[in-house]
Amino acid sequence: MYLKELNILNFKNIEAADLQLSPKINCLIGMNGMGKTNVLDSIYYLSFCKSAFNAIDSQNIRHESDFAMLQGVYAADVTMKEDELKTVTCGIKRGQKKQFRLGQKDYKRLIDHIGLIPLVIISPQDSDLVQDGSDERRRFLDSILSQSDRPYLEHLTQYNALLKQRNVLLKQAEDDFNRLNQDLMDVIEQQMAGHADYIFRQRTDFIEDFLPLFNEVYDFVSEQKEKVSLAYYSQLQDRNFAEALQRTRQRDVILGWTSQGIHKDDLEMKLGDYPLRRVGSQGQQKTYLLALKLAQALWLTETLVQKKSIVNKPILLLDDIFDKLDAERVQRIVELLNSERYGQIFITDTDRQHLLSLLRTDSDNSRIFFVENGVIKRQTD
Repeated sequence: MYLKELNILNFKNIEAADLQLSPKINCLIGMNGMGKTNVLDSIYYLSFCKSAFNAIDSQNIRHESDFAMLQGVYAADVTMKEDELKTVTCGIKRGQKKQFRLGQKDYKRLIDHIGLIPLVIISPQDSDLVQDGSDERRRFLDSILSQSDRPYLEHLTQYNALLKQRNVLLKQAEDDFNRLNQDLMDVIEQQMAGHADYIFRQRTDFIEDFLPLFNEVYDFVSEQKEKVSLAYYSQLQDRNFAEALQRTRQRDVILGWTSQGIHKDDLEMKLGDYPLRRVGSQGQQKTYLLALKLAQALWLTETLVQKKSIVNKPILLLDDIFDKLDAERVQRIVELLNSERYGQIFITDTDRQHLLSLLRTDSDNSRIFFVENGVIKRQTD
């Protein structure tokens, strides 16, 4: 699937834009702060019903406006007829609930849209996966699995709702275990355990399937100059979750939150035998993260083909990916991106010279856009 047309109105610093896009490579060139990343974020929004960078919807509306509109016209391939295209529309208005529409039909639940337009984004914020806590790494897992497995997203949504209910009960007890509603806790914990079991199994299976792709991409980009590893850790690997929740109730009342569960899962990223965040250079950390996301796109393609028996390559958003990488690694990444393994690509940079090698191999199937102060113009010569 690829994005054929993109229409933007009052989104962040972009007042209006109507873009006709290439099914393969689309380059956005401009100085920092001009709006290149905002274009990528509008595309992300149409896939995930939210911004990749700002969770508050009203803050994604242009300052001078009361609303924003996004519309994307999607095609499975270049041979699709006009009446076969899928149109996704999003409306954001201050003080109101955002609206999403597929064709002429409004979504009753936004989660029903997730996975329709698979997408992977690579941005400087990916460094949070290495440096920050486990929340970011779990979000990485959830982003992948939610796009490929609808039941996963349903189980995750239900688990998080029950987790919130349990934490409310713990806080209401006010450090007094005798005030805790034990019967209600029994019901909540049994339901949590059922959802957690599914999530744990899917995460475990994903890592097993994903590791060969990740190692393949990293070895190619680094020319096998270093070894990396990725491991999944969960409390559910060595305990019965329902029993663990019951055993820790009294302690959790004191803490005021749930100390056991898949919301504590984590990924361990290593360079050689040591944590990546401690020993990896900026270039090595960036290579690791690029390999992680590029392998994610490959895994999604393989998984979607298996489930739907069609080729549905994710859209790939690449924001400022060449910074901190040496020339050899840049060249290897360019080779990967130009392969048939990847679908439509959007890439940003401050200088066209950085993108020449990428464009040279596919000049007939690429488009260049210049971005300045939220105004987007296509290069026509």
